[in-house]
Amino acid sequence: MTKTNHAVVIGGSMAGLFTAHLLIRRGWSVNVYERISSELAGRGAGIVTHPELFEVLDACGIDSSTAKVGVRVEGRRVFDHQGNMVGERSHPQILTSWGRLYAILKDALPEGCYHHGLNLQRVSHENGVATAHFDNGSHADADLLVGADGIFSTVRLQFMPDVMPSYVGYIAWRGLVDEKDLSKETRAAICDHFAFSLPPGEQMLGYPVAGADESIEPGHRRFNFVWYRPAAQDGALKELLTDVDGVTHALSIPPNRIRPAVIDDMRQAAQDLLSPQFAEVVAKTGQPFIQAIQDLETPKMAIEGRIALIGDAAFVARPHVGMGVTKAAADALALANALSESADVPTALATFENKRLAYGEAVIRRARHLGAYMQAQISTDEERAMAERHRHPEAIMSETAVSTGIAA
Repeated sequence: MTKTNHAVVIGGSMAGLFTAHLLIRRGWSVNVYERISSELAGRGAGIVTHPELFEVLDACGIDSSTAKVGVRVEGRRVFDHQGNMVGERSHPQILTSWGRLYAILKDALPEGCYHHGLNLQRVSHENGVATAHFDNGSHADADLLVGADGIFSTVRLQFMPDVMPSYVGYIAWRGLVDEKDLSKETRAAICDHFAFSLPPGEQMLGYPVAGADESIEPGHRRFNFVWYRPAAQDGALKELLTDVDGVTHALSIPPNRIRPAVIDDMRQAAQDLLSPQFAEVVAKTGQPFIQAIQDLETPKMAIEGRIALIGDAAFVARPHVGMGVTKAAADALALANALSESADVPTALATFENKRLAYGEAVIRRARHLGAYMQAQISTDEERAMAERHRHPEAIMSETAVSTGIAA
């Protein structure tokens, strides 16, 4: 009788869901453990898709048609401070929301393999078995343990405590506004496009995604924005992350803890700096939130022959490349393919690591290149000139959130 291999996946977000689907389709039994006790749907904001993401969805056996996944836009537009369109480019693309894609993946899993409210305490490895130990005293044994638990991965921290994310000197304000709440003029200008506004030293972008009810019908969608702004760690960032009770958070803050004065200042800056279309988007967004932009790269994705790191647990690139979810999906596919090609798990993990480490490093380099103009530490004339090139409307439209061209 052939033994069924078993995988334990730590982390129930995108990377974990892709891993579960792909391994199940290759004959593995899988259990996914998510530390949050409630459903994750509705968290996060917009997601840019790429052809590679649809290939992985197809490999998961999930209908990847546009009508199911998200909103199609035909191109990109750039607006100046007065609201005039100063650039336009054809670039068909599908934009979706985190909640919509999560729901599609989660709903398609077999019943009983996804577990909420189990927080990983540590991992042990002995005699070819990886064991996840949870803080409620339970444990789970596996032939393979996958750390898909994000930028502050408990799995990675145990084995590589010195590998931590680093703040890069700027933040993103993010938010969603109902399309129907925007003026007719703003809807016509930006709500069917991937759009940009480029104040000096900053960048605002936005695009349509599914509505709160996951509708993708015009008039029922939402508009997702991402506004990159410099914020020195000991200055502006500290001020932004000091909450309503005066408590200063390290690199994130719950949206409902952001001080009203901070949001008021941000809305005023939008009026002063952005195109009128984006200023209206910011003004009408009910609960914007702050994302501190960070880099993370790990020297290993395979640990002790039975443990793999994927997605944001291994590499986090600045979001200019728009590759976070696509990279996680491709990591999961590479892992599943390597395990299909070799019955020996350590051998398969070595193959997986050899392929995906180089890719992750290349994506990090590309993202740093695109985000260089946001960083105050750029000091030489050559660096400033190179960075400024990426603020030109044509460069912004052709380089932001497109497939990297990096061999996977």
